[in-house]
Amino acid sequence: MAPQRAVQLSLKKPTYAVCVVGVETYVDVHSDVPKGAETFGVSGSPGVEVFVIYDPARVTVPTGKTRWPLDANVDVTVSADAASKALHDLKVKVSYFGRQEAGALGHSVLYLTAADVSLDVDTGRTGKVKRNHDDKKTWRWGPEGYGAVLLVNCDRDSVVSAGPDLTNSQLATLDDLQDMSPMVLSCDGPDSLFDTHKLVLDVPFSDSRRVGVFCARGGTSLKDYKQVLGPQRLSYEVERQPGERKISFFVEGLAFPDVDFLGLVSLSVSLVDTGTLPEVPLFTDTVAFRVAPWIMTPNTQPPLELYACSVVDSHGSNKKFLEDMSDLALKANCKLIICPQIENRNDRWIQDEMEFGYTEAPHKAFPVVFDSPRNRGLKHFPYKRILGPDFGYVTREILFAGASSLDSFGNLDVSPPVTVGGKEYPLGRILIGSSFPKSGGRRMAKVVRDFLQAQQVQAPVELYSDWLSVGHMDEFLSFVPTSDQKGFRLLLASPIACLKLFQQKKEEGYGEAAQFDAYEEHGFGRELAPRQSSVSPFSDCVAWIMSLNLSLPPTRREAVNMVVLGKHLGIPKPFGPIIDGRCCLEEKVRSLLEPLGLRCIFIDDYLSYHELLGEIHCGTNVRRQPFSFKWWHMVP
Repeated sequence: MAPQRAVQLSLKKPTYAVCVVGVETYVDVHSDVPKGAETFGVSGSPGVEVFVIYDPARVTVPTGKTRWPLDANVDVTVSADAASKALHDLKVKVSYFGRQEAGALGHSVLYLTAADVSLDVDTGRTGKVKRNHDDKKTWRWGPEGYGAVLLVNCDRDSVVSAGPDLTNSQLATLDDLQDMSPMVLSCDGPDSLFDTHKLVLDVPFSDSRRVGVFCARGGTSLKDYKQVLGPQRLSYEVERQPGERKISFFVEGLAFPDVDFLGLVSLSVSLVDTGTLPEVPLFTDTVAFRVAPWIMTPNTQPPLELYACSVVDSHGSNKKFLEDMSDLALKANCKLIICPQIENRNDRWIQDEMEFGYTEAPHKAFPVVFDSPRNRGLKHFPYKRILGPDFGYVTREILFAGASSLDSFGNLDVSPPVTVGGKEYPLGRILIGSSFPKSGGRRMAKVVRDFLQAQQVQAPVELYSDWLSVGHMDEFLSFVPTSDQKGFRLLLASPIACLKLFQQKKEEGYGEAAQFDAYEEHGFGRELAPRQSSVSPFSDCVAWIMSLNLSLPPTRREAVNMVVLGKHLGIPKPFGPIIDGRCCLEEKVRSLLEPLGLRCIFIDDYLSYHELLGEIHCGTNVRRQPFSFKWWHMVP
C-alpha cells in the first residue's frame, strides 16, 4: 500500500481529491483555520466514512461527539465504501467553532471521487481469486498460511513450440493459460476519472527474469492475449476500456527456486495522477507469489509409468528383459514406455539420465522431469520425448567441467515422509550420494545440490557413497512400501548377511552348491566360500551410514537395486546356490519381504545390466503419483 495521503483543506474554496475504496485518506483540518476557532465538527455524505483519531489519555471525547478540540492530538481520516458514479459525488464538510455557542466561524468542503482499485490473486490457495483486503504482499507457510502460488511454465502445450512454454512471449495455445495463475485487477470508477489518471502494472527488476504476465482482453483467440510484463518489460500502462470494472491477467513462473532465487516474486498496480508534473502515484497495491518447487516422489508413491531402454550389445538384445518389464508393469497396473535404441544410442542407464518429479499449485499440478548433467547417449531423450503438454522439463548444466559418476541420478533418491528430531518432513527428504565428510572426494555437482536445496520442501541429506566405484546410492539402499503401520522399510545391501547365509548353508551340508550355477557354462559358477575380507569395507560403510540419525524404520539387508512398483518388486535374479530345487538367496529375500505384503519377482538382468556394473534400478525409471499432501501446508 502507498503511504497514507494527506489532503489539505481551504476555507476559501472547495478542495477536490481522488481516493481509493477502502483506503483511508488523511484530511488536514489544522492548516487553514478561522481566527478564534477552538473546536471543529466533521460530516460526510452517504458513502463516506469519517474517522476521528485521538489519544484517549490526552483528549476528552465531547458530548455527542459533534465538536472536537482543535489541537494536534485530534486527526481526521475518511474513506469511501464504493466507487463513485460521477466525478466529485462524495462530500466531506468541516465546520469550525469558537468558544461561544454562536454559529460556525467558517467551513471547508472536500469533494471526493472514489476509484475502486485492487489487485487480487488466490491468496487463500483455493484455486480461485477472491477479493482480499488483508496483507497480500507477504507469503506465509503452513496450514494457516496464505499467499498465491505460481507454476513454472516449463511444459510444452503446443507441438509447434521449439521449447518450453516459458520461452515464448506469445501464447501458442489457449491451453497454456491453465498453467498460469489468475490475477484480477479491479478498476471501477467514473470513466472521466481515467482521463487524468492511469493504472500502471509493475514488476521489480529483480523479479522480471522469473515471472511473466499476460493480459486477457475477453476474446477466445490467441490475439486476445498479450504478454505485458516479463524479462523485457518491467512496466505496463493498463488499457482500461470505458465502463470496464475488472481486467483479467494470467501469471506464469519462469524459473524454479535456486541458490540466487528464494522463490518469491511480487507485482504491483498503481493509480497515478497524470495531471501533475512529475506524475504522482496516489495508491499502490502489491501481491506476492511463491514459485512452486520441484518435488521428488519416493518409491512408496503408486507407479504411473515404467521406463526402460531397448539396446543391443555383444550378448544380443535385451528383448527378454523388456518382456519381463512388460509383465511386471501389467501386474502393477502401470504403463511401460520403451525408449528405442535410435533415441538412446545404446545408453541403457535411464535412471542415471533423469529423475521424475512434479510441481503443484492450488489450481493445477503436472509432472516435471529433471534432466541430469551426465549427457551421454540418452542426453536428448528427456527434452525431445518427455517434454510435452502438461509434462515439464528442468535441467542444470555443469559449467567449465565435465560430469562425474556422482552427477548421475542413480545417485539421487528421496525418502518417504519422516520425522527427524521432532521435525516433520511430510514430503520426505532428498538423499544425495557424496564423499566422506571433509575427505575431499567426489560430490554431486554444486549446481544440482544448490537447486535441490533451494526447493525447501525436501531438505537434502548427503550420504557417503564415494567408497563405491560407480558411487551411486541405489547400489546399496532402496525404500519399499509396506502394509503395516510404519508404511515403508529402508532396504540396505549387506554382504555380511549374505556371508552368514552361505556359511549356514555350508554347515547344513550344501558346501558344494555353486552360485551362478545357471551360468556355469560361462565360467560363472562359484562354491560357497566367500572371503570375509572382501565384504568388510562394504559392510562397514553401510553400518556407518545407518549410524546417522535419519529416523528410519527398522531395516532389512539384501539385494536392493530393484524397481519398486507398489507391492510388486522387480529384483535382479541373484543366481544363488540351488538348494532343494530353489535359489537360497531368493528364498531368503522372500522370507524377509513377503510378510510385509510385498511380492518378489526375480528378473534376469545379468548379461544386459549386471556385467556392465548396473542392475534393474539403474536400467529403469518410474513416474509416480504426486503426494496428496500440499507442499504449502508445511513449514520448512
